[in-house]
Amino acid sequence: MRLEELVRKLDQEFEVKTYGADPAFKRFLPAAYETVSFDWEAAFEEEFTSYFNGLMIRGASEVEQVFLAVFPTDHVLERFIKEGKPGDLLFMHHPLLMECGDPQGEWGRGFVPIQPGLLEQLKEKQLSVYTCHIPLDYHPTLGTSAAMAAALGMTVTDGFLANDRDEHLILIGEIEEINSPELKETLQSVFSIPYVDCEGPSHEKIRKIAVVAGCGDKVEWMEEAEKKGAQAYITGEIHCHIDSEYGRERFSKMMAYASGTGMSLIGVSHAASEYLVKKTLMKDWFEQNMGLNTTLLPQEKWWL
Repeated sequence: MRLEELVRKLDQEFEVKTYGADPAFKRFLPAAYETVSFDWEAAFEEEFTSYFNGLMIRGASEVEQVFLAVFPTDHVLERFIKEGKPGDLLFMHHPLLMECGDPQGEWGRGFVPIQPGLLEQLKEKQLSVYTCHIPLDYHPTLGTSAAMAAALGMTVTDGFLANDRDEHLILIGEIEEINSPELKETLQSVFSIPYVDCEGPSHEKIRKIAVVAGCGDKVEWMEEAEKKGAQAYITGEIHCHIDSEYGRERFSKMMAYASGTGMSLIGVSHAASEYLVKKTLMKDWFEQNMGLNTTLLPQEKWWL
């Protein structure tokens, strides 16, 4: 498939340009590359430097295979460079690595730029990179939270944090009755993670849950989910474990809320929560709709 045609279909499916500049990465991407004095505007595609979504690096003109990942960790990029052939495309959620920290280990550094040397290797091998952040989060059928709902057999009944098309970032709905310990085991299996991060009470009967991929560690989001009757709140990160004043402030605020909430709060890691859509919905979309072979690039460590 020609790269131009694939990019056109991705841009159209996710309405990349209608979202304008990505509110997170228009701030964080320039700031991350300033720390290493790297000219990111010269390195990336011109449209990407305006929208911070879409085709980030242009490779050869014919695409035979799509690789799927969340964050551009060194491990992910090194595998893509080693296994990819000229023209292959890496479809990621983030254009930067985000170290959110490990609840059972070290705290993270926050946003980390891609090593310039790896960017040069991608270009030398004529590989392409396409990232899709907010448009993927909100997509009603291919979205990150939509994938979580589907994997948990959830019937969506409500939601909040809507975009202009009344598509919700946070989904609320019904699942088959389950208790908190069983729900944690289910989540470990669904997301292929060694452990979950938990706060709040344990429940014998859970039927109504809220799901949101990524950093769901915002107390105001949790409060709204609780008002809407959710018994469990499932997200990537329930705590901010970023080793900074900002991260410690967010952590303290969340812990104060957790001490009084009636919900079971469960984190499955930022990366794993967003990788789910890649290995389920997006893999099928590329294979069935685009006729392209796919290769999954799981992160070497989910809690990072």
